[in-house]
Amino acid sequence: MIDGDLLDLKGQIAFVTGAGQGAGRAIALALAKHNAGGVAVNDYYSERAETVADEIRSMGVPACAAAADVSDLQSVDAAMTKAESALGTITLLVNNAGNAGPVNLMQSSPPFWETSPEDWGRYFQTNLYGVMNCCHRALPGMVKLQCGRIVTVVSDAGRIGEPRLASYSAAKAGANGFMRSLAKETGRFGITCNCISLSTLEPALPEPQKTQFLASEQAKSHVGRYVIRRFGQPEDVAAMALFLCSDAASWITGQTYPVNGGYSFAQ
Repeated sequence: MIDGDLLDLKGQIAFVTGAGQGAGRAIALALAKHNAGGVAVNDYYSERAETVADEIRSMGVPACAAAADVSDLQSVDAAMTKAESALGTITLLVNNAGNAGPVNLMQSSPPFWETSPEDWGRYFQTNLYGVMNCCHRALPGMVKLQCGRIVTVVSDAGRIGEPRLASYSAAKAGANGFMRSLAKETGRFGITCNCISLSTLEPALPEPQKTQFLASEQAKSHVGRYVIRRFGQPEDVAAMALFLCSDAASWITGQTYPVNGGYSFAQ
């Protein structure tokens, strides 16, 4: 029998982007439950970040609300400086912020040739540049301490492509490639860099609306594309993020793990 918690984070300090709701919130709570020494909750909206930080504090774990637009490097620098002043050096970074940025406009778009650079930019700013900004700011501290975990949430759209989501697919694929390059640059410093590739999570709707949606033909058709016939839950993402942040994954880097109910399989 193995004693102890294989997923014990041993007091490390975490910074989770887009953590004011959904999967990001679930990830922040999971890290807190497994002995993170403190969790910085990032969100574009300060009220959402503060609400989740309060949840973490109620568990007896130090927390800091670190509002920032991840697409702005100066904003990221200010948020991480605030977090490190309150909690300590960040050695766990989870890049979860995504979709189309703070105003979620994720939807099937026109064919690529009918879109404009303005349309492309809202996907690249958050899903690629946001990841690069956060890594750029957090990595010097990890290198100095010779340890760290970076986990980036990408998408099956970036692994296998999705029609009418070309810009989003390209941005997520870019983040995936960026993480693989970082894995090769940082491994000698005891830092691992991995990705979680998602498909669709169950929409966060009020209960009557959620029940109605899940009973709809649209939802049933969508779920029918998954081997495991349900939408994903935030906790599904959190479980993989926790594993990749822990010592249980200390010899894993440069990998992309689909958490997608079998929508697509890894090669």
